[in-house]
Amino acid sequence: DTDAIVAAKAYSYLQNKLGADTEAVALGTPNEETKFVLDYFKEEYPRVITTAKNEVEAVMLVDHNEAQQSVDDIKELTVTHVVDHHRIANFETAAPLYYHAEPLGCSSTVIYKEFKSNNVEVPAKLAGLMLSAIISDTLLLKSPTTTELDRKAVMELSSIAEVNYEEYGLNLIKAGTSLDGMSHEDVLYNDFKLYTVDDKTLGIGQFFTTNFDEIKKDIDSYLDTLDREAEGNNYSLIALYITDIIKNGSYVLFNRKAKDIMDNAYDKEMSEGEYLQD
Repeated sequence: DTDAIVAAKAYSYLQNKLGADTEAVALGTPNEETKFVLDYFKEEYPRVITTAKNEVEAVMLVDHNEAQQSVDDIKELTVTHVVDHHRIANFETAAPLYYHAEPLGCSSTVIYKEFKSNNVEVPAKLAGLMLSAIISDTLLLKSPTTTELDRKAVMELSSIAEVNYEEYGLNLIKAGTSLDGMSHEDVLYNDFKLYTVDDKTLGIGQFFTTNFDEIKKDIDSYLDTLDREAEGNNYSLIALYITDIIKNGSYVLFNRKAKDIMDNAYDKEMSEGEYLQD
């Protein structure tokens, strides 16, 4: 997603300014929203990798820490830095490392704090990218995960980038909510993470929309896709949360065999397309 890509670019820039030799790479192709951001600021798409041991001995992780969300050979590499805003899970290292995680709305907000603490100036283009990441992760500062530090960062970065964050942010969100040309798989994997709980692998996807009816009218086909992906990848659960950015809540779909997991998770009888208020 936008924060994952931008955080890699921003942290790589910062570390290189501090004397390191890093390259920002991605673990997947940018989604439509991220393409909009990169194209708007005329920024190159990052190189996509699945393994890193064939190139380097050490890596820095941004916007994630869990092994199943990282490169396939992460356990063969030395992790020297992590900058994140998610939970810490299934993560351990053999050597000491630098770890900076805060419960903020966006990893790029955490990284912006590091720019300031290291007295490194944020270039205008990079400020626009980081602004985009925060807008994306906080739904234009309307998400319940938004903090005062996120709001302050948006104001400061929009000034550096000389971008009207409200006007630009609406166009960004519009790009990220369009279903034009997207397959059901595209929607599912638009923003997708894997989690391990006990012996179960859980896949969680999220898609932002202003009109759930577009998906609801094709709900059986979406459920078939979830069933097929869960079976083919041996996932105990695949859940797709369709977040309505107007109502500030989410509708949830899940593979049919995982109903007992969802019932247990929410401690009630769950139905496909059920609305969950944040």
